This record gives sequence, structure tokens and C-alpha cells, in this order.
Amino acid sequence: MTLPRLFIDADACPVKDEVYRVAERYGLKVFVVSNGWINTRREPWIEQVVVDAGPDIADDWIAERAGPGDIVITSDIPLADRCLKAGAQALKSNGQSFTPDSIGSALAGRLVGEHLRSMGVATSGPPPFGPKDRSAFLQALDRAVTMAKRVPR
Repeated sequence: MTLPRLFIDADACPVKDEVYRVAERYGLKVFVVSNGWINTRREPWIEQVVVDAGPDIADDWIAERAGPGDIVITSDIPLADRCLKAGAQALKSNGQSFTPDSIGSALAGRLVGEHLRSMGVATSGPPPFGPKDRSAFLQALDRAVTMAKRVPR
């Protein structure tokens, strides 16, 4: 059995330490992908990947590598869509899973928000990240790893 790999879209990810805890418990490889250097734990199972600056370059790196049995941690809806299409799971930092059933409405909502902002309408961002989100993420990641371990790679 091949173990799942974890990919973190790391530039704005508030749950990197939680990912490391789960990865260490299960013995999983973690890729921390960003456009600039991030202070990352030095462990043989953590690989920091610094890509060139530019729109979607980190997303492209992740999407080109994530596949069946892998888990991607991101709040980027288009990246989540690409990863789901490749057979990977995608989780937000608040523990919410992107699924094939939910990704269409998430993409549509993102487009509506972009359109409203382009017209000058003030839109609210995500709610503040708190301890309940961190706890929900840990539970969701644990479930995702359990599911991913059953996926043939």
C-alpha cells in the first residue's frame, strides 16, 4: 500500500503545524509549496518547495503532482477543482472538504464575488480563523487520511 501524500498551498495556510502533526502520526510525506521561503520544520518527511513568483505557479506545481490518494490543503477554489479532477482530495483550513458535488457551486460563488468586486461592491472576506476551525481541520484531515489510505495508487 502506498501512503497518501499531503500538499500544502502554503502562502496563506494557517494550519501547517496541524498538517505536520497528522503527517508525523501516520508517516506521510508533506510538500510545503509557496512562492517564497517559509520557516518550515526540518524533517526528512517535509519537503519545502519554493516556486517562482507569479500567479498560479504554486497551484500549477501542486496540480501537476497531486493525484489519487493524495490530499491537498488549500483555500484556492480553482486549485481544489483541478486536484479533485486528478483524483486527489482537497480540504480548506477550516476543515471543509471540497467535493465533486460542491466544487461547481464554489466556483460559481467565486465568480459572482469577483464580478461584484469589479463593480465596486464591497464584499466580506472569510470569517476570522479560530480554535474551532483548527479543531475541525484536524478532524477532517484525519478522516481524509483514513479515506486516502484505501485509494489504490
